[in-house]
Amino acid sequence: MPTDFPYYPINEFGPAMKGMAIGGLGIVHVFLAQFGIGGGLLLCYFQWLAQTGREPLARQFIDGYFKFVVLVSFVLGAITGVGMWFMTIQVSARTIGAMVGEFHWVWAVEWLFFCLEIVAGYCFYRYGPRLDDRRRMTLLAIYSVASWFSLFWINGILSWQLTPGRFLETGVMWDGFFNPSFFPSVIFRTITSMAIAALASFLVVNILPEFDRAQRTVLIHRATHFLAPALIMPVLGIWYFMVIPADSREWAMGGNVPMMMFFVLAIVCSTLISAYSLVGLLRYQLYINAATATLLLVLAVLATAFAEFVREGVRKPYSIRGYMFSNSLMPDDIRRFREVGCTHDDPYPLRDADSYPNPQVALGAHVYRNLCSVCHTPAASNGLTHLTEYWDETQLRLNIAMLQRTKPFMPPFAGTAAELEALVQWLRWNNDGKPATWTESHDEATLQQIQAWLDEAGTEPWVAVAAEGRR
Repeated sequence: MPTDFPYYPINEFGPAMKGMAIGGLGIVHVFLAQFGIGGGLLLCYFQWLAQTGREPLARQFIDGYFKFVVLVSFVLGAITGVGMWFMTIQVSARTIGAMVGEFHWVWAVEWLFFCLEIVAGYCFYRYGPRLDDRRRMTLLAIYSVASWFSLFWINGILSWQLTPGRFLETGVMWDGFFNPSFFPSVIFRTITSMAIAALASFLVVNILPEFDRAQRTVLIHRATHFLAPALIMPVLGIWYFMVIPADSREWAMGGNVPMMMFFVLAIVCSTLISAYSLVGLLRYQLYINAATATLLLVLAVLATAFAEFVREGVRKPYSIRGYMFSNSLMPDDIRRFREVGCTHDDPYPLRDADSYPNPQVALGAHVYRNLCSVCHTPAASNGLTHLTEYWDETQLRLNIAMLQRTKPFMPPFAGTAAELEALVQWLRWNNDGKPATWTESHDEATLQQIQAWLDEAGTEPWVAVAAEGRR
């Protein structure tokens, strides 16, 4: 029977949940991209110092620093960028498809700016040392503007996922792009990029052999000025938190323990960097050696990782707020699957289908694959075995049927009562060590009770119900 729902092949990543696979790569890519953006701005600043005669060492520093920008940002940044496209398609093809479908022209424009960034950067790398100051500044300015506008366009798409704004009513692309969190996030990321570039410059200055201790001190103090804008980051953070949905704020403020923990760690790492930089470097003009510079850079990586985890996490139970759930289902899909089942039209067979003791357990594995596997593994990271090991059958049935109330950051269960019971039996079979035989469960009274719980829970996410109640 044909269906409008686009089933995609579902990939497995062994013991690592899919969020870890895409999140780990994404953190590296975001950090490298922000280093490249901030690096361009920092180089323009040093070129201005050089051609205005304010800093005789600036030109020499630029030529050495830019090599690191090229090697790290161009090479590793480009590789991880391609890797992000590949990984997102493997993990959530429908989500990335929706983003491309709505913003394909924006992404095309971003790609043009990226190409301009690469061309300008290569020209400076190849010819910069031989050019006069005016031409050097022109190339660096083109590189810097192009790299920042790559951030500008990508930021609109990423912030749309959490705060689509009027887009949900109008369907107008620009309403989604210039969404409520667009400006606080783009300013915040710009300042973060500047800070990362400054921290990286401290390490580069200590690595470059042509500078002595006194010269390094001068260059470090010049680069420290790029850390000053960090003073307004708390204000930007408050602004950002004020414009995101109320339930998203709640996840980071205690509604979800891991999210709250990473939120606090991001603040701690950022505070340590800011305190040392603003007090030690800006106020007291301290010297910073390679070891301390490395430590600060590691803290910046950790702050980026924790912040990106929170940014991704506060969207739950959505992948695209109000538009698509984290398991790639849309609200209409859940309503339909409550009637026909989430496995009804799935054309892809189960891997190792013969390993299951009966058809019901196999059906439960199929339900897990379609509804749960994007965020959970069976028994490894974020494993369902660990989460449900001490629940009895009644708890399993009730908690899954009322999933959006049991765990408000999860989408509603999208399947029939029979599929829910199959999932329960698959979980129990896993929790009991996967015995060779397993008795099927088809009690009519049990199925009726599950259906009653499903009807009571409804198909709306609890965050939407709670938001309506607040109104």
